Amino acid sequence: MYDWAEFRHFRYLLAILEKQGFRIAAEELHTSQPNLTVQARQFQEHSSVRLFRKRKDGSIRPTETGVAFIEMARSLLEMKDEVIDALIAIERGEISTIRLGCSPLVDQQLFSSLCTTHKAILPTASVRPTHGDTMQLAEEIRTGAVDAAVITLPLKDPNLHIEVLRRDRLVACLRKEDPLASRAVLLPSDLQTHLAILYDPQRHPDAHYRLLELLAQTGVSVEDFSRASHPSEMQMLVKEGYGIALIREGTRLDEELITRPIAGVDWTVDTAVVYHKQLRPKTVPLLVRKFKKDLNAGPCEHPSKKASTASRRSSIPRNIASNATTTSKTPVQMTLLR
Repeated sequence: MYDWAEFRHFRYLLAILEKQGFRIAAEELHTSQPNLTVQARQFQEHSSVRLFRKRKDGSIRPTETGVAFIEMARSLLEMKDEVIDALIAIERGEISTIRLGCSPLVDQQLFSSLCTTHKAILPTASVRPTHGDTMQLAEEIRTGAVDAAVITLPLKDPNLHIEVLRRDRLVACLRKEDPLASRAVLLPSDLQTHLAILYDPQRHPDAHYRLLELLAQTGVSVEDFSRASHPSEMQMLVKEGYGIALIREGTRLDEELITRPIAGVDWTVDTAVVYHKQLRPKTVPLLVRKFKKDLNAGPCEHPSKKASTASRRSSIPRNIASNATTTSKTPVQMTLLR
């Protein structure tokens, strides 16, 4: 569709915009200023966009489109380097195994799809899944024991690349026979005394403390509670009558349980894929790019689950905050609850 566009156009125009001038950009690129002028004109004429305006002193000022172009061009050129690095590594036989991790609160189908995506990129590489808590997996990524992992935030580490995949609303999980289940929507005040089952604080301390802060903002305090180390254990405790739990919307439920949204809040479990910026197989950045693209292109849920989720959401009043699907350039640090 855009066969006329080549990598050199993006490299040349990026230098022009970053240096805010043709002469200094030509010197950096070791080419002539007239050549840059021709390349810039051709690209803008073919694409029908205007990336910059010239000032009287000869310097240039990026347009709104030009500002956007800078980030997009950087990403494109970075991806080009990642592709070549990955091809060289594959040719040299450096990637025979990929070790992918997953934390308990993550949608397991999401993790399964990540493993399948790498098999599509490099069918000959063995995929070795591993499960662990967010902090445990982060440490294993730092040491190189795990190549990448799907975890729930928050997580802060300057050595790790964190790419948010999706944000799922937290909903109340309760027994169908619970009197509160007759309501379409619960109030935060309904959680007081009833919210008595939480994910073990030791498994993800930052997420636990953030959750308590959010609860406190609505006037809810949780002083004593049962602890669970896995979502299935949380459901078991709810089923046995030990109280209400907060779980990720869309979680597959026991037939005796039901979920209800909570009015007036926007609490989410944020899922991200993380990998070391330096110590990781060359295919990992490509894996994350492709996986995120496929994820945005369509749901990874089974059709039946997708239909039930859509039906459930359609009955929720508009004033109830919905699941956020957009991602920012910089991941929102936690937000197991936001």
